[in-house]
Amino acid sequence: MKVDVLDLKGQKLREVDLPAKVFEAPVNVDLMHQAYTRQMANARLGTHETKVRSEVSGGGRKPWKQKGTGRARQGSTRAAQWVGGGRIHTPHPRSYEQRMPKKMRLAALRSALSAKAAESGIVVVDDLNLEAPKTRLMVEALGNLVGASTALVLMPAKDQSYDTAMRSADNLEGAKVLLASYLNVRDVLGFDKVILPLKTLDVLSAHLG
Repeated sequence: MKVDVLDLKGQKLREVDLPAKVFEAPVNVDLMHQAYTRQMANARLGTHETKVRSEVSGGGRKPWKQKGTGRARQGSTRAAQWVGGGRIHTPHPRSYEQRMPKKMRLAALRSALSAKAAESGIVVVDDLNLEAPKTRLMVEALGNLVGASTALVLMPAKDQSYDTAMRSADNLEGAKVLLASYLNVRDVLGFDKVILPLKTLDVLSAHLG
């Protein structure tokens, strides 16, 4: 699959072939859904907590004698039916972590990128090196490259260009800068366009090919 290589002004410089193993893989919707669900589940903290009867303070004395009062027998005012009592079948700390083999995770990423490429959602730039970490410069570059569409920018390495781009996009709601090695299904599917500097193609080929 051939795509245009653009500069930051949106002008075509030449064409490049996208790696077929990464951008022309079979699109497996079920696999992408599983990877997305796993990612969302693993992001949950699971720190919710409620107190059961044994954890609520007080209620050590029997409120009234067992027989002869005409009232229902009670053993403690901290039982679940009492106001201020313990709770039954309520949330407690747990892990929501889901496991997924690495080969399946990589296949899900290839599916997501291939689906995005089939929708003309891949934008390749010669280089994304802004002069300074300024939001205005990032807005101008994104406007030239993707117009009003939201964009995920994948940088090849954690260097000065990455730091500048990330700081420039911090205040932009419809843009996100991410290292290519941190690529995930949620971010790929969550943005209209994926912007790739040429060096990022080599990183993706090595990581996913």
